[in-house]
Amino acid sequence: MMAGAGLRLSIAVWAVTRAVLLMCVFRVWVMPGSDVSVDIEVIYQGWYGVLSTGTFPYDDVTWQYPPAAALAVLAPGLLPFLDYAPAFFVVCFLADAVVLTLLLYSVRGRRRSAAGVWVWVLGVPLLGPIVYARYDVMVTAVAVAALLVAGRRTRLAGALMGFGALLKVWPLLLLIGSPRGRRTRSLWSSALLTALALGLLFAVTMPGALAFLTFQRDRGTEVESLGSLIFHLGRHFGWHGHARLNYGSVEFLGPYVRTVSRLALALSVLAFGWLLVWRLRARRFTETTLCDAAFAAVLLFTTTSRVISPQYVVWLIGLAAVCMTMRATRQGLPIALVLLAAPLTQLEFPIWFSHVVASDKLGVATLTLRNALLVVATLISCTRLWRETVKDPDVTGAPDDPPAEKEPALTTR
Repeated sequence: MMAGAGLRLSIAVWAVTRAVLLMCVFRVWVMPGSDVSVDIEVIYQGWYGVLSTGTFPYDDVTWQYPPAAALAVLAPGLLPFLDYAPAFFVVCFLADAVVLTLLLYSVRGRRRSAAGVWVWVLGVPLLGPIVYARYDVMVTAVAVAALLVAGRRTRLAGALMGFGALLKVWPLLLLIGSPRGRRTRSLWSSALLTALALGLLFAVTMPGALAFLTFQRDRGTEVESLGSLIFHLGRHFGWHGHARLNYGSVEFLGPYVRTVSRLALALSVLAFGWLLVWRLRARRFTETTLCDAAFAAVLLFTTTSRVISPQYVVWLIGLAAVCMTMRATRQGLPIALVLLAAPLTQLEFPIWFSHVVASDKLGVATLTLRNALLVVATLISCTRLWRETVKDPDVTGAPDDPPAEKEPALTTR
């Protein structure tokens, strides 16, 4: 059981760091660089006004989210005694508290490690106030809950994953590491039925539920993505493009941008292909495989995306926290690299974002180091997942042979 002193310390550190984050978003302490709260006060609040009428903002290209995202945008309405932006920050704070509570509950016995609690407690402030200024922490709370209950309540976990997919798509990747057999059928069918039912409900009751698909298709190369480094460096060697606000984020526009965007999409397709090959060839599913595979999959798609917004890193921190509650996880090193990337992400946005947009030496160096850490973390994470499940030297039987006793398999309940 987690030591009482360690429990109290983690809660105390969480309380202090979250108080600082709240002071930042409430502008009690004004951070240098871009104001992370502006999008909530302008864009999100505008969406709230439209969604409150029973329709999606289908004529607004900045709306690029699955239909259940409407619930996250409308959630501050549950606090009518606050204006929209303060209520939004409070809802995000509560989602953060939910994740902490789930992690603390999960490590109450000796089978799980308190390291996962500390990954969340320390990782979020390393990323900064952006965590409370976007709805991604709400999605992360759903994903963490799904992974933590998957060992005992498969249908509930699947339903949470399906719901998460309608919040922001990526929680669907949590399904990739489920063990073969009845467990997978239960998990996947529950996720599919939940997603279909909710999607149909939104499509029937609220016009414009699927408009986000078109807006996502037309996005280009965002200035913080891996592909953007080509243009950041190209600016110093005569490339005549520019960066400006486009489809809700600052993207590069100019020669060869469309080509690089297509290459990024192709890279994401290859990443998906690798995951399928891994799934087909994986022989050994242990109690850590579900969360390790989820972390590797989301890391793959984050790194290869045309857009690596700062808030995406909170997904990785949440999944990393769940992985680290597992004493047998092999994802320790890539998780450490993600935690190193978090403060660099805070530096490139919001603190030094003007330098990133200008492609000056400070901005390019910071962004290059952050993206390099994510790339290395991705390669190590996928390699370790492959070796642990496909090339394990102790596995000599058929693909569905039970795992060795030294690492008990997940139940199929």
